[in-house]
Amino acid sequence: MTARADTSLLELSARELSAAIRQRSVSAREVLEAHYARIDAVNPAVNAVVTQVREAAYAAAARADERTVVTPPDELPPLHGVPMTHKDTHAVRGIRTTSGSPVFAEHVPDHDDLIVARFRAAGVISTGKNNVPEFAAGSHSFNELFGTTHNPYDRTRSAGGSSGGAAAAIASRIQPLGDGSDMGGSLRNPASFCNVVGFRPSTGVLPLAPSPDAWAWLGRSGPIARSVDDVVLAMSVLTGPDPRVPLACPVERAAFRTLAAEDLPEPDARPLAGVRIGLTTDFGVGVPVEAEILDVLREQARVFEQIGAVVEEAVPDLRDADEVFDVTRAFDMAVNLRTVVAEHREQVKPEVVWNVEKGLALTGPQLMDAALARTRLHEATQAFFGAYDLLLCPTAQVLPFPSEERWLRTVTGMPMQTYVEWLRSATLISATGCPAVSVPGGFSPGGLPVGLQLVAAHGRDVELLRAARAYDIATRHAERAPVL
Repeated sequence: MTARADTSLLELSARELSAAIRQRSVSAREVLEAHYARIDAVNPAVNAVVTQVREAAYAAAARADERTVVTPPDELPPLHGVPMTHKDTHAVRGIRTTSGSPVFAEHVPDHDDLIVARFRAAGVISTGKNNVPEFAAGSHSFNELFGTTHNPYDRTRSAGGSSGGAAAAIASRIQPLGDGSDMGGSLRNPASFCNVVGFRPSTGVLPLAPSPDAWAWLGRSGPIARSVDDVVLAMSVLTGPDPRVPLACPVERAAFRTLAAEDLPEPDARPLAGVRIGLTTDFGVGVPVEAEILDVLREQARVFEQIGAVVEEAVPDLRDADEVFDVTRAFDMAVNLRTVVAEHREQVKPEVVWNVEKGLALTGPQLMDAALARTRLHEATQAFFGAYDLLLCPTAQVLPFPSEERWLRTVTGMPMQTYVEWLRSATLISATGCPAVSVPGGFSPGGLPVGLQLVAAHGRDVELLRAARAYDIATRHAERAPVL
């Protein structure tokens, strides 16, 4: 079979692509050929995909096609035959998983992480791995093993991170859907940089399993896609508790399935009638944000009003969020990576070493103060969402920056002291524990993508995605493809 040179198949959404395979309009092998042909065509420019398993993927596609022949379409899984590279920090059985680190350059797991296992159970064909910063630390996807992932909309710029390889692959039409993770913006920031959608669920909705700390709450797994509708479809197969993680799941998988089955609103409808949205440009704590991003935010706020929402300036009291995030992140980094740093210090990038050492230096009073601050932050967030349904704010503080930089030292002239400080627009929201989604909001005058961040109360993931999908359908910003 000759590989398709065009992107006609891969312009389809994951929902459309799987439906076409289930209805036998196209075979899983043909879709896989288009997937790999696209990798061959564009990956040298963007460096999103770092490991490929073509022989195993074609065998899986052949099995999928055999199953298609003997199984009624409505009995096949929702993502039947859809090809997907996975984030290189997610364990995938039988596929090299390096976490972007020389320490694990030849590591091949014998198990799937939960998000991968659930995607595969839903019919996904695993085709390889996509790039990350080392140990997913930082929001710029570069490492010593594979180099830098470049932004499809401007290949001199960063694709963000840590799910930067996934975002770049999806924006480049290599695949419609991917898996990611997010502690301090690692789904949302690359989504903003690459004009795609990144969703960070509420705690417990998609457990991080297996995990060395089953009670960890700051980091999340979640999907990334070119449309909110595909994110909804993904959550309809990913959601649910896992016995290895004792955190409660506040949303039933059936709720996402119901949302996935709802009729989509017409572009000229007012599906957000009665929805109350608080708008903030600086998160109430003086977060610096580039002017071009704020211009897009204010312009798109009017779109939310046009589709029915009431938008007014309001923000939760986030004064405790920095302390909660910084202490919790340092603690989690130390829990997860202290042994690696102790045994392989010279092979680990300095930002990771710094963050682990910060965690090891935490004192009892610091941990106690952070616990009290988290309670105050929760109360403030609850109060805000008693008055508003959603918070609308910038996803990223900056436009995609030159890819030769490790991290930004200044934002709008304000010095940044650490490699995560320029991500406060995301980390402040992470500290609240609330679900958040970055949706494409348009472009700067220079043609760089701008993402908008929508946040809802804990457990209101379905309502959040319903509103985000309505905006996404009204604007269709992600349909503007990069020129590669």
